[in-house]
Amino acid sequence: METMKVSRQSNSNLVAGALANIIRVEETVTMVVIGAGALNQAVKAVAIARGFIVPTGHDLVIVPSFKELVVDEKERTAINLLIKLV
Repeated sequence: METMKVSRQSNSNLVAGALANIIRVEETVTMVVIGAGALNQAVKAVAIARGFIVPTGHDLVIVPSFKELVVDEKERTAINLLIKLV
């Protein structure tokens, strides 16, 4: 399963294109985000990617969860978005 890291500086259109391409092949993708700005970009990317996927007769489902990570020797709580093709 592919894991995408999304930050607040990520271009949601580029992330959406990558997500759509990966999900067509693997049917499941994980996005990892830390912070509100990154979550905003990730959700926008999923909404855009959904526009590419729905015309094919499929849809996307997001299952959010928390994930503890160590970044720069500090423990951080990330949001893990499991995206499935249905």
